[in-house]
Amino acid sequence: MSRIEIDKQSGFCFGVVKAINKAEEELKENGTLYCLGDIVHNNIEVERLEKMGLITINHEQFKKLKNVRVLLRAHGEPPSTYEIAKQNNIELIDASCPVVLGLQKKIKKKFVRRENDEAQIVIYGKKGHAEVNGLLGQTDETAIVIESKADIDKLDFSRDINLFSQTTKSLEGFFEVGEIIRERMQEGAKLEFYDSICRQVSNRVPNIQEFATSHDLIFFIAGEKSSNGKVLFTECKQKNPNSYLIHSPDEIDPTLLKEGLSIGICGATSTPMWQMEALAKNIAKLQPQLSVERAAF
Repeated sequence: MSRIEIDKQSGFCFGVVKAINKAEEELKENGTLYCLGDIVHNNIEVERLEKMGLITINHEQFKKLKNVRVLLRAHGEPPSTYEIAKQNNIELIDASCPVVLGLQKKIKKKFVRRENDEAQIVIYGKKGHAEVNGLLGQTDETAIVIESKADIDKLDFSRDINLFSQTTKSLEGFFEVGEIIRERMQEGAKLEFYDSICRQVSNRVPNIQEFATSHDLIFFIAGEKSSNGKVLFTECKQKNPNSYLIHSPDEIDPTLLKEGLSIGICGATSTPMWQMEALAKNIAKLQPQLSVERAAF
């Protein structure tokens, strides 16, 4: 018999849950709240909160605000954001993820206490990503960002290197980059390697791999901007070629729903459970004979 199963380990990570909860509390109490950047990389969830009164702004708009309340999302912010808020009498509701804040403090401490000015602070991450921008701010924009093995050549291996990572990057990729750098370090220079990967994200990889192999067909739902969504979907696709990335519960190709299939639904750390449940509902409407194993809706 055909069935639908929702991955119980998919859905918001605790950092995103904290930000969403804070936003909802403020909106229910005051009706309007500014948010610096998308509160989560999921357009449908952002639209839901905007209907409640959330106003998403960018950094240029933030600089022009005064005497208002602004939510800082889970990705974290550079020191300049806090300075602007102080100057403009902006009350910050800080929902920065504790894991990100901890990493910011480590990088800041290393930047301030470097034994010599020749040491390079290197961040393995996505250029322009909100979290990476916040990390760069801890070093007065002097850190070097590398996105992949191809960027390693920009480093000076005759000088000390302090290697950190964006918290949501692949653990395997981070260790691979670290090992390549270690092998290329020249005599007299040392590499200090800091494992700053969030286990809430990295631990989902083995689970998502197992989940993908246990079903005939996989629907992975995530926002178009979700970095970890791209990473986790790649893992799904590698284990199960019949995996499909969608951005909305309505994006279902009915021709994929064959009789007797086992269908798995999963998502990114920026995908709310309600979207996966809505997707299961929509599939069940198209194929009424399907049984839903995680009937949380």
